[in-house]
Amino acid sequence: MRLALLSTIAVFLSAVAPALAQGPDPAVGRRLAEETCASCHAVGAEPDAKSPDSKAPRFLDVAKMPSTTELSLKVFLRSSHRNMPNFLLSPEETDGVAAYILGLKKK
Repeated sequence: MRLALLSTIAVFLSAVAPALAQGPDPAVGRRLAEETCASCHAVGAEPDAKSPDSKAPRFLDVAKMPSTTELSLKVFLRSSHRNMPNFLLSPEETDGVAAYILGLKKK
């Protein structure tokens, strides 16, 4: 009985672990940024791009700020802000957008 239980757990973990280990998907974050944020922000990696709203920082500039970390982005994306619409992002969407912005730091 115990061996059967351990075998079942091992099979379950081998099926679930790869999905958990993948982490946030920056491609999902990019798609969401293009659909939701690009009306105000320059969301791409183009160094000469300008945000449609001059008060909205470019994602590339946000990525390169010394204070930008995974945690700071997630907190920011989950908080309401006076000059931004209040978006309700799922945890996976928040993680994806944060991963996308952090990926811009390397460009």
